[in-house]
Amino acid sequence: MNLRQLDHLVALADTGSFTRAAARLHLTQSALSRSVQALEDELGAPLVDRIGKRSELTPLGQAVLARARRIGLEAAEIRRSAELLRQGEAGTMRVGLGSGPGGLLMTALLTHVAGLHPKVRVQIARGSTELQLQQLRARELDALVLDARRVTPAPDLVIEPAVELRAGFVCRAGHPLAASAAVTFEMLMRYPVATTPLSDEVARVLVARYGPGAEPARMASLVCEDVGSLLDAVAQTDAVFLGAVAAARAAIDADRLVELRMTPPLDSCARYAYVRLAGRTEAPVMQVLRRFAAERLRD
Repeated sequence: MNLRQLDHLVALADTGSFTRAAARLHLTQSALSRSVQALEDELGAPLVDRIGKRSELTPLGQAVLARARRIGLEAAEIRRSAELLRQGEAGTMRVGLGSGPGGLLMTALLTHVAGLHPKVRVQIARGSTELQLQQLRARELDALVLDARRVTPAPDLVIEPAVELRAGFVCRAGHPLAASAAVTFEMLMRYPVATTPLSDEVARVLVARYGPGAEPARMASLVCEDVGSLLDAVAQTDAVFLGAVAAARAAIDADRLVELRMTPPLDSCARYAYVRLAGRTEAPVMQVLRRFAAERLRD
């Protein structure tokens, strides 16, 4: 038994046909058939039922397939680990950024890498937490920096708390509420509220602080994954941004924004995390991201 034979069985299972599997593997159909037959001979039982032009795995074939897929992933990780050790500081950094971290990190990270790490390639993905976790699990991304409250713990994820940043309500400097020494929730609700999608935990904090009207589905008028777009709208209108104050000031010139003095104070924070796949070797180049995020993710 060898990796090549297991790869051949996986391709056959994925395509359901010796003809299609052979084409995918760039083999002749007879060569593929011999490979599968040799594996069956070694195991002493059939792995595939040939039904006309279709091929279906036997119960033993299904059991072997599940392990073959895992072995294939592990073999790919071994090859990847060797390649990463050869790369050192160079290489590609594929990062998914959540809404708040995107506002704080994206432009600054691109500038930092271009100026100080010219051999490093950066690919940044934005989108919903669900989409980014899917891309991480598909190995399309190497790591995520996002809202920790929106990530459900799972055995295949390593969730490393990164930082907590103070949250608040932010508006443009000329906003009617900007000069008020005590902004109540009723005063706030005269204006549109702009925010990223909020976790259930944050929703509970808001309702406990300001009452049922603060439930995000009722309170928020403008909801978007991109903090920069929300803040552009806030800077040009009377909308009020709810989120990490540091993210707001990083995305828009601080002189153009004012944090509202709420009564009672919000007394909450945005909690960001660094997320990667368990058991996957991390590229040395990802230390560039770790160091930069530690420096930038602060109030």
